Amino acid sequence: MRVPLLDLKPQYQALKKELDEAVIKVAESQHFILGPEVTGLEKEFCDYLGCKHALGVSSGTDALLLALMAIDIKPGDEVIVPTYSFFATAGVVSRLFATPVLIENDPITFNMDPKDFEKKITSKTKAVIPVHLYGQSADLVEIVKIAKAHNIIVIEDAAQAIGTQYKDGRFVGTVGDIGCFSFFPSKNLGCYGDGGLVTTNNDELARILTIKRVHGGEPKYYHKVIGGNFRIDALQAAVLRVKLPHLDKWSEKRRQNANRYTQLFIETGLAEQTGKTNFDAKNKALLPKAVYEKSGAKNYHIYNQYIVRVDKRDELREFLTKNEIGTEIYYPVPFHLQECFKELGHKKGDFPISEFAADKSLALPIFPELSDEQLIYVVETFKEFFNQ
Repeated sequence: MRVPLLDLKPQYQALKKELDEAVIKVAESQHFILGPEVTGLEKEFCDYLGCKHALGVSSGTDALLLALMAIDIKPGDEVIVPTYSFFATAGVVSRLFATPVLIENDPITFNMDPKDFEKKITSKTKAVIPVHLYGQSADLVEIVKIAKAHNIIVIEDAAQAIGTQYKDGRFVGTVGDIGCFSFFPSKNLGCYGDGGLVTTNNDELARILTIKRVHGGEPKYYHKVIGGNFRIDALQAAVLRVKLPHLDKWSEKRRQNANRYTQLFIETGLAEQTGKTNFDAKNKALLPKAVYEKSGAKNYHIYNQYIVRVDKRDELREFLTKNEIGTEIYYPVPFHLQECFKELGHKKGDFPISEFAADKSLALPIFPELSDEQLIYVVETFKEFFNQ
């Protein structure tokens, strides 16, 4: 049996008529840059997320870069980021010649540890970027509380968390000062290329973001500030408008798949429960825990990725590949061990929780169209490996 890590073809086939019509409509209009499709998408996201302002941008990475430019990050400024995330979280800070200050993650959620955040604040700290890793919210209330006490701007990296809710019901990306989303095709809501979104409830930040999204010109060709070419194009906006009404349904199916994985791993004796942090005879697979499951929020986790931690990860991955099961490692090297950040002065052992995650984490197929037979096959193949 073949189980790919991700298969987008069933989603396309289910929405083929609407998607094809939306793309053709843009082609016939010949209106490709900003325009009514982008404006419509932005309004629909404001309605969905419950925020005042939403701006379509060219990618999740550019969303983060634009957010930092909007708050005027300069050389010498410090921006606090987790050491365990997708590269863009720290990369955008260095692109503006500011300093990424790395912190440790929580051992259960692998989201930012608020206590370590507070410890790393200095007089140079201007912003913090909590990441909602794999589709589960970071501890936003605590992070925002600490940030406000020190006059630090909160930029949420919600690239993997479109539609995720914090435990109080608010959507991530609307709690901090600026929210940043990605619509890379592998995301729960993906476009047909690169795309992203920035959100804010601050009118002045919205004004600056809008200006800097198009090179900083206001009016056109007159520049008091420098921005960039950060626009989402109309074709991507049209695709996303077709898909957005289906987002919650797709995320619910991912939650069902995650719960089924949990059930199967426990039934096969590979795990006792979710949220364990150490291996033993009864926990050969450490299962992800949805920490806000009992909060009452519908989208307490959207499972952009389903991540298990396993010993002998690389050997297991090779075994799964031979059995036609797709996997990925998110992420094999924390920022503090990346060569490009060696000037930060860190060494192996500085962030043991993140290093453990990098060494042991494995992403399993979790997309909505998976069959129960495929989920069973994945877990049975796990068991076969550990019983060798």
